[in-house]
This record gives sequence, C-alpha cells and structure tokens, in this order.
Amino acid sequence: MQQATEQALFDGMAAETARDTPPPGFPALPMIPGARYTDPAFLALEERFLWKRSWLYALHADELPRPGSYRLWRRTGSPIIIVRGRDDRIRAFYNTCRHRGAPLVADGQGETRGFFCRYHGWTYTLEGKLTAVREKRDFPGMDTSCLGLSEVRCEQLGHWVFINEDPEAPPLTEALAPIPEHLAEMQLERIRHVHSASFEVACNVKILLDAFLETYHLKSIHPQTVDRFLESRGTFHLLWDNGNSLMVTPHRREDWEDPGAVGMPAIDTAPRIFAEQNASYNLYPNLITPISATGIPFLTFWPKGPRDMIVDVHWFAPEGAHGHELWPTRISNFVRILEEDTQFAPQIQESVESGGFRGMVLSYQERRIYHWHEALDRRIGRDNIPEALRVRPMLGDWMSAA
Repeated sequence: MQQATEQALFDGMAAETARDTPPPGFPALPMIPGARYTDPAFLALEERFLWKRSWLYALHADELPRPGSYRLWRRTGSPIIIVRGRDDRIRAFYNTCRHRGAPLVADGQGETRGFFCRYHGWTYTLEGKLTAVREKRDFPGMDTSCLGLSEVRCEQLGHWVFINEDPEAPPLTEALAPIPEHLAEMQLERIRHVHSASFEVACNVKILLDAFLETYHLKSIHPQTVDRFLESRGTFHLLWDNGNSLMVTPHRREDWEDPGAVGMPAIDTAPRIFAEQNASYNLYPNLITPISATGIPFLTFWPKGPRDMIVDVHWFAPEGAHGHELWPTRISNFVRILEEDTQFAPQIQESVESGGFRGMVLSYQERRIYHWHEALDRRIGRDNIPEALRVRPMLGDWMSAA
C-alpha cells in the first residue's frame, strides 16, 4: 500500500471522528426499494448478471495439495471441478461430460489420476483433454481435440483461487483493483489456509451482507464484543467504481490488541493500517475480509434461495503460524460475533416480505450499502431493471481513484 494512501486512511478516520454532520454536499440517499430483496424477477436478474459473471473466491491452493487433488464446487449453482493438474497448475471445469452431460465426479473432494464418465466411459486428463471414447468407431469424423472438458475461468491472487463463469470477464487483478496493490506487502505467497466452516441463515443473502458493509449497528448488536474495541463514529470508507470498497475503523485505544491473537506471529511487512486498526474490504460482490497482520478471515456470502443463504468463513495465517495453539480460541471468538450478526436475520426476512417494509432508508454511515446496489445495477444494466426497482446513481462524486 502506498504511504500516501495509508496516511489518507488515518486522516479520514480522524475527520470522521471529529465531524458533526455529513460532509458538505453529500446527498440524501433515496430509498432502496425493498422488492430488490424479494421480487423473483429481480433476483433472477441478479443470478444471471452478478453471480454468473463475477470473480468469486472458491478455495485456497493448500486445499489442493497434490496433482490430482480436486474439489467439487457448487456455490453458484453450477457443478464445477477445481483440480490441480500434473503441471501443478490449478484449473476449473464444469463437472459435465461432453457426451451427454453426465457428471465426472460424485464426491465433494478427493484425488484422481483423471476423470472418467461412469455413464458411457469417456475419459479425460486432469488438464481436461479427452483421451478415450468407448466405441469410437460409431462416431465417424469425431475430432476429440475439440471435445475436452468445458473450462471455467480460474485465476489466483497469491494462493487464493477465484472462479468466474463469464469467459469475457476482465482479469482477476483488474476486477479487484486497487485491492491487490493494497495487499502487496502482505506476503500473499506465504499465506496458509487454517480453517473453513459454513453457516446457513434463513434470509436473503443481501440482508446479511448489508450488516458487514457498515458499523452503524455495533452499539446495538455487539455491545460486549466488537463495540468494546472499535469506535464506529470514526469509520472511514473508500468506494471504487468497480463495486469494491474499503471500510477502516479505529480502535478505541491505540494500544489495543486482539486478546485472541496476542502472541501469534505477525506479518512483519504489513502496513500499519492492518496492524493497528480494523480495515475491512469488500471484494465485490460477496467477499468481506477484515485484514490483520496476524491472520486473515474471508467471509463469503452465497444465495441458497430467495430466502436462504450460506456464509462461509475461511481463516488464513502467515506461514509457520497456521498451526498455532491459539487458533481454536480465535476462531470460536469470531463465531460468537457472527452469531450476534445473524441473530435477527430470519426476522428481518419476515419483515422485508411484509407490507410494512417499502425500502431501506440509509444514512451517510451506511453509504457503502448504497454503493453496493449501484454497482449491482451497473452489472445488470439499468435498462434491464424495472424502473420501480432501480437505484438512482448518487455516489459518482464520492468515488475514490483506483
């Protein structure tokens, strides 16, 4: 992270703490239509233009330790095999035989020397090449070189593996800009996987994601946990026009340390903002990561249906610290905070479906939620959205340079 960028974050937190009103010229944000959380036609647009066309975190390279190691990944609704090839490269393919669509793997994870369709016996290499067709004599003129497995875009940031079903999508680092530059000093090639867990919540995915885009709720939801060490009145935001964003919140005391992490090895090259304050990125659309010098959690939010979702929590640590004895305590503390965040989600879902809810009235502190919805409309295309469900662009003058 450039020194000027880091200093701007510290200055921004100081200005937020000192202000009595929103900055001069900041607009009153229009209501976000509540039907964006419930309308089946809108949610279908969201699935088509957002979840099927975004770079989405899938796994860490540690989870594919050897050539032939694979995971079957279904978070977008598409069955995708992520596999480490004999050349050590990680690739992704649809779990779909090119003959008649039968699956190639059934287990959620495992190791294999290649992929074999148990329906009719077509065989593929770890790199997706079709190598054997049973009764090939009955397929006159078949060119097997054109019938390899259908590949899915798969790129890495450090050892973090991302998937995108859109073949025309920009490269991963371009889509995540400027976040990769911010993390350049975090030794990403030495970050190791520690733990992953999944939690199901009975609400639309955006209801829970919204909570992680603001700190306005800390005093009510986390009075005995997060609010004891974070000063929400000092929260400062950076918004980027590709949907990504950053939220930095000062600690209440300059000497505060996470009690669950005291004594854990830290990344010695980490920028001060990651070592001394709480800096939480949204890698658009669904990855929230509060970066720390001693450990990095990824929270990824997934729609399971219009009223149900899954949040995956992944933990990563500096090399040599991924087996530290404090990790079970640190993870359990985080789960307690997550339970505080999810406690009202099913009731909120009931409310947004009722006649009493017409839309969200957002404050200046909650502008990151509005920013998320503006980015969604750009992804879908405003002309594709019914006028009553559009979000009016308001934050163009409040974007940060990437």
